[in-house]
Amino acid sequence: MDATEALDAVGQLPDNEIDLAGAALQFARIDRPAADWRAASAHLTVLAREMVTVARDMTSSTAAARAGVVASMLGRHGYAGDSGTYDDLENANLIRVIERRRGLPVSLGILWLHCTRAAGWGAHGLDFPGHFLVAVEGQLAQGTPPHPPSRVVLDVFSGGAMLTNRSLLNLLRRTEGPEAELRPGVLQPMSARAVLLRLQRNIQVRREAAGLLPDALACTENMLRIAPDMVGLWRDAAVLHEQLDQVPEALSCYGRVLEMVPEGALALTTKRAIDGLRSRLN
Repeated sequence: MDATEALDAVGQLPDNEIDLAGAALQFARIDRPAADWRAASAHLTVLAREMVTVARDMTSSTAAARAGVVASMLGRHGYAGDSGTYDDLENANLIRVIERRRGLPVSLGILWLHCTRAAGWGAHGLDFPGHFLVAVEGQLAQGTPPHPPSRVVLDVFSGGAMLTNRSLLNLLRRTEGPEAELRPGVLQPMSARAVLLRLQRNIQVRREAAGLLPDALACTENMLRIAPDMVGLWRDAAVLHEQLDQVPEALSCYGRVLEMVPEGALALTTKRAIDGLRSRLN
């Protein structure tokens, strides 16, 4: 199965059956067709096997203990956040992340989630503004209260540093300004599909900002392979087709938007865009 077929298959799966790292590897294959994706896949297998062994030998099942084990293991393999060349697109390509042992928060987070899944532990990405985080779950320790928390929130870009409410607030204010406050929703768990889309969004946005519109469109179309019901992606594709003067393709994508959202503000702006494009054809 080639990478595009694999992503099409992912698009048909329920979220809990998605192999997160495996799907990210397919995206990476498309962007780097000459890269050694089989070596990257073998490395993912190594990480999973090590986690199975480590989890079996652990004496503590607290969230902090589990997070510490994953941080230690990935640290031994040399993984770290790439603060020096943060915006390099290689940081969002899982093959290159594995080869370089450097990545963005979300690409490193995918490796964390790959490891916790292999160990059979609960963990999920967190849709924190401007900075992807990971939450690892654990069992409450027995003994005299207070018990340690059953969940820890981690900055995987910083090696799995555990974040308190104060550090989360400081992180939020770096993105939203000094008046920002923690609020419901900033630690919203993400589905596997949403994590993959956040990974690819890094590529899409950077390509579009650099004026690489055909490449941004290709990224968007591959995102649609795993999320064919994502109306925002169809609108992104329509806009990019329009900017590339690909009018029939833009009309087709806007039509999909209207099929999915036939009423409301989005439908109104979409109809206006369609009318404008049709006038260009006359």
